[in-house]
Amino acid sequence: MQEKPIQPSTEPLINYFNSLIPLNNEESQLVRELFKSRLYRKKQYVLQENDICNQFNFVVRGCLRMYKVDEKGNTHIIQFASENWWMVDIGSFHQKKSSDLSIDALEDTMVLQISYENLIKLYTSAPKFDRIFRVLIENSFVTLQNRLLQNISSTAEERYLSFMETYSHLSNRLPQTQIASFLGITPEFLSKLKSKIIKTKS
Repeated sequence: MQEKPIQPSTEPLINYFNSLIPLNNEESQLVRELFKSRLYRKKQYVLQENDICNQFNFVVRGCLRMYKVDEKGNTHIIQFASENWWMVDIGSFHQKKSSDLSIDALEDTMVLQISYENLIKLYTSAPKFDRIFRVLIENSFVTLQNRLLQNISSTAEERYLSFMETYSHLSNRLPQTQIASFLGITPEFLSKLKSKIIKTKS
């Protein structure tokens, strides 16, 4: 069962937007009105496969993962999102179709969420947000495109080093099984890979 919405400060999100494009008082108030907070406990679903993704999520604290479980029961992690990152199944969210993906919390995680209807309201009330979210989606597309390219052309070691560059702040917060799943290797191989890199640097 999902937690009932609670209302902590939206200031982390307002500060995030201000770091991109400064907001005026009216725009900041729109953020306070249209974004709703929710706490997800560790292992709790934000989105389950076959459901529609109804919320665009900004992580205030904690960590989410987006993943797919294949027919053999193997978990393929597509993305992690921790503090000041976004998480959404963009296709399901915009097209209102069932998702092939799941999102859950790897830690107790506080998010600020906006529905599709309120996002459109945000765009029409303050066009500045249309530009902000366009940049967010473009950056996400580039990241996923680079990740796809890595998966088909990079070695496991190169993928691990890229992971450490992108998610260095999570390396000590995530179990090795989660990191290995993201990289598409076994935890045992990841352990050997890390040992090899340490020996190379020593």
